[in-house]
Amino acid sequence: MTAPPGRDPGARQTPPGARYTPRVNPTFQTAAAYAWRILVVGAVVYAVFSVLGRFHEVAAAVFLGLVVAAVLRPVADLLDRAMPRPLAVAVALLGSIVLVLGVLTLVGEVVAGERAGLEREFGDGLGRIERWLEGPPFRLDPRTLDDLQSRIGQYLSSHRSALISTAVSGVGRLVEVVTVFVLALFCSVFFIHSGDRQWNWFCDQLPRKARPRVAIAGRAAWRTFTGYTHGIILVAGTNAVFVGLALFALGVPLALPLALLEFFAAFVPLIGSPIALAVAAVVALAAKGPIVAAVVLVLIVVIGQIEGHLLHPLVMSWAVRLHPVVVALSVVGGAIAAGVLGAVVAVPLVSVLWAVRQALRGASGSPSGKE
Repeated sequence: MTAPPGRDPGARQTPPGARYTPRVNPTFQTAAAYAWRILVVGAVVYAVFSVLGRFHEVAAAVFLGLVVAAVLRPVADLLDRAMPRPLAVAVALLGSIVLVLGVLTLVGEVVAGERAGLEREFGDGLGRIERWLEGPPFRLDPRTLDDLQSRIGQYLSSHRSALISTAVSGVGRLVEVVTVFVLALFCSVFFIHSGDRQWNWFCDQLPRKARPRVAIAGRAAWRTFTGYTHGIILVAGTNAVFVGLALFALGVPLALPLALLEFFAAFVPLIGSPIALAVAAVVALAAKGPIVAAVVLVLIVVIGQIEGHLLHPLVMSWAVRLHPVVVALSVVGGAIAAGVLGAVVAVPLVSVLWAVRQALRGASGSPSGKE
């Protein structure tokens, strides 16, 4: 029996009434399946960051409130053994506020006490820097330096109105910062006092099947966040002590304020500490000359090695398990997305997300599906 004209005898015949479905390479099927999921995840992340961008003050306040709760909740739990819970929370918060204000007052008194000597030292230091630049190996023309100083003066005088408007807008930004801190303090009171009850209430609003996994994710997230917070405070405090002692031994002025700057800068991993020490090197160059400034530059390398190869592996490894490349990319990406606040938040956010993923993966792989 011969096949009808125009048909290939070896072609696969489609049964009557059935729809023909073309065959797709399994690789393309897998790629397409992952592609649309990635697009959905990207859209959700973009939407979340868009919302946070519009309400960044609220997001910053909640983040700071969580940081305060992570630091002071153990203190409040300890005081709770000897006094009522509300009084323990009040003592912990007020004690920490008094401590911070005391440190800032001490720094202000140090700066005010050294003001006259600093003006004289910086004036002499600028003269030494000019003579150093005029000599070998730079051999800059003195008229070039004078012209640069005159240009700076002309720029400041011609842009005085812009500088004043910037200062006025800075006052507005200061009001926003104070508002964020007040809201963060308000949130931290409730996080410390009854954060566990608030989380249980949130879990109770979810569907019953989703509650166990959300509870596992919440425990992993809070454990990682508190571990990171305690670890970064310990690392920042150690760096500040090292920097303060070294600058004091070298006779660099403003050793205490520069150590405090190092403490806050260490909250931005990898890049914060070198920037703070670069400021210290500029102060040392102006006040003590190039030799002491070179010693401070060596100090940047030494403290960077101690932080990267000793403090972070010992202190942070039990709470945060991220490759240094991931940390660097997170910091840079956070800085691009949200400035300094993004650089500070990026690493703990990525660490929490990774810990949640690992916890949910372990829970789904366990026989009972529970942690």
